[in-house]
Amino acid sequence: MDAVRIYGGKSLSGQTRIQGSKNASLPILAATLLIDGICEIENCPDISDVYHMLRLLESLGCQVSREKNHIRVDTGGVAAHDMPSDSVGVMRSSIMLLGALLARMGAVSMEYPGGCVIGKRPIDQHLCALRRMGVEIVEGREEFCARASKLHGAVHELPFVSVGVTENLVLAAVLAEGETVIHPAAREPEIQALCEFLLKAGAEISGVGTDRLVIRGVKKLHPVRFRVPADRIVAGTYLTACLCAGGSVFLEDAPCEQMQSVLACAERMGAGLTVWPDGLFVEGRACNRLEEVLVTEVYPGFPTDLQSLFMAAMALSGQGGQIEETVFENRFRIVPELCKMGADITVEGNRAHVRGGGPLHNTIVEAKELRGGAALVVAALAAEGTGIVRNRHFIDRGYEDITLSLRELGADIELA
Repeated sequence: MDAVRIYGGKSLSGQTRIQGSKNASLPILAATLLIDGICEIENCPDISDVYHMLRLLESLGCQVSREKNHIRVDTGGVAAHDMPSDSVGVMRSSIMLLGALLARMGAVSMEYPGGCVIGKRPIDQHLCALRRMGVEIVEGREEFCARASKLHGAVHELPFVSVGVTENLVLAAVLAEGETVIHPAAREPEIQALCEFLLKAGAEISGVGTDRLVIRGVKKLHPVRFRVPADRIVAGTYLTACLCAGGSVFLEDAPCEQMQSVLACAERMGAGLTVWPDGLFVEGRACNRLEEVLVTEVYPGFPTDLQSLFMAAMALSGQGGQIEETVFENRFRIVPELCKMGADITVEGNRAHVRGGGPLHNTIVEAKELRGGAALVVAALAAEGTGIVRNRHFIDRGYEDITLSLRELGADIELA
């Protein structure tokens, strides 16, 4: 079955290692297209989104091999610029291949990308920005074609901060003629990891970690070996598992320096946190009300990917709180499912009101997107009785094996 079964009401104890970052791995894998030769990517998570990205690379002519979390990509045989619709349709991140393929092949044909239904996430800003770099784009109803005889640098004053647009422009600019400026550029750690990979390969990028990136095009990049950093969202997921169920856990390799807004919020909700050189120790459970509204923001603000998980913690704390979603308008799709479990949550526009109440009870609920699915699993850990979370395939897009990791932390959970 495509489901997870959770036997709730058990506090957590144990430790688990945090996997490599999904949101860093995907653009780095796309970036291998810019390099004629063999790149080796270490600590790449074994998740379905990575599988689809590798399948896309293979469809373009790459030779891909994998041993556990070590991936070897040989781009020497790249010859195609059309991508299979079944992988493009299920993965939003396929859009970042646009900039890389234009730089490598000068042409791209693809369907509009899919992924989780958490908001409109239009690609018009991707296309508009690439047009400024000399790309001609013909848009159809279900697909589009892009072509550029030669990419040239440009100044991009973006109307809003976008991780995806920033990634695409960086990938298009590193081999373009002249200088490219991106402002405001996204500052997420995953952007920094992509830039570090490209710098190691010989790119010229300044301003990494700031909201202004300057890329000076180079003639060629060289093959590299690169280790993907740990996943801050996965670490935040298992942090909220302890917030919900209580207990004490150690999250090995948790990238605490990237999680300051999350750690501060967890402490205000009652968690005891100790940062160690090799990870994060978490104890206690959510027992305090957040007096301020939890507002999702671009990095270094509170990440939208953890909003639904903290909503579950608020519902279980008995104290409630308010959440304002400013990034994706459909991030509240989890609310009806939490209410099936007994939560008292109402939504007004882009704000959710979580009221304190009695304990939650387990039942059958359905994941509707990646992080919301993980949040339902986390909520079920602390709820009474036995619960089922359906549509596990959404969760598998971002977690290597959520049931195994949670069992390592003492949860009573299994595939169903």
